Amino acid sequence: MTVTTNTKQKHEYKGIGLPFSLVHFMKYRKFGYLFSIIVIALSLFSIFTKGFNWGLDFTGGVIIDTHFSQPADLEQVRSTLKTGGIESALVQTTGSANDVAIRLPASASDANIGNNIKNMMTSLDKDIQIRSVEFVGPNVGEELTQGAIYATLATLILLLAYVGMRFEWRLGLGGILGLAHDVIVTIGLFSFLQIEIDLTFVAAILTVVGYSLNDSIVVFDRVRENFRKIRRLSSEEVINISLTQTLSRTLMTSVTTLFVVFSLLFFGGPSIYSFSLALLIGIGFGTYSSIFVAIALAFDFGLDREHMVVKVVEKEDFQEGL
Repeated sequence: MTVTTNTKQKHEYKGIGLPFSLVHFMKYRKFGYLFSIIVIALSLFSIFTKGFNWGLDFTGGVIIDTHFSQPADLEQVRSTLKTGGIESALVQTTGSANDVAIRLPASASDANIGNNIKNMMTSLDKDIQIRSVEFVGPNVGEELTQGAIYATLATLILLLAYVGMRFEWRLGLGGILGLAHDVIVTIGLFSFLQIEIDLTFVAAILTVVGYSLNDSIVVFDRVRENFRKIRRLSSEEVINISLTQTLSRTLMTSVTTLFVVFSLLFFGGPSIYSFSLALLIGIGFGTYSSIFVAIALAFDFGLDREHMVVKVVEKEDFQEGL
């Protein structure tokens, strides 16, 4: 990206309050479009050809609630299950370190699954108790899948209405297309890598939607404010100024958030791995889309000063109309 160096331009931008030299974001928006189109095309290709690796929440299976006489080592539990021939078990504590839920796919369950799991776990704890064995059918998984899709679509529609009413429909449409961009890329990478998708992934997607929209709204608000304050510059220059003013805030927020997400990814364990990875991908692309997708599309949809400035009736015109 280039920055302004012309003396005349520096004079024009004097007093605007730029943290550093102006960055011409809109000049490079078509390169951003090209990159986004390629990434979305690859994501959709993976989704339609490879599909998804659905987790137990969506495919059904069996949930075994166990109680250890001492705090359980989840890694040893997973290792013991793998030794017993169960590869895709989901193991997590429920409430305390002694209570462990073991979730198995439907293919690994049978009438004696409770006794089989107890026999496997006796090598870790002779006093282990099997409190309950619950079977979840595929119909429940299908309902969860539909519910997750409906929740995501409803969120996008409500956000479109909110942004459209608060700002302007061009910004609302650009913001929603930016959110759709982030969601498609995230689920496309999960499809390509065949990472298991469970309900925590759905929670991560909705979190990414909220985070990305918040980032876009900060930019939208600054654009609206600058359209009302700066009269002598073109719409493209006002948008570039607004993005430059919010760039440091955007980068600092994203970097500090990603520090936390990296910590969750590397130290959170397998139970929240899909959640952490989805956040990592979504926040990274969400920061990019706020600049090169959401506001850029609004600009190409024809966003102008007259759409953002409230028209005020002059006193003389008002008196003539009486």
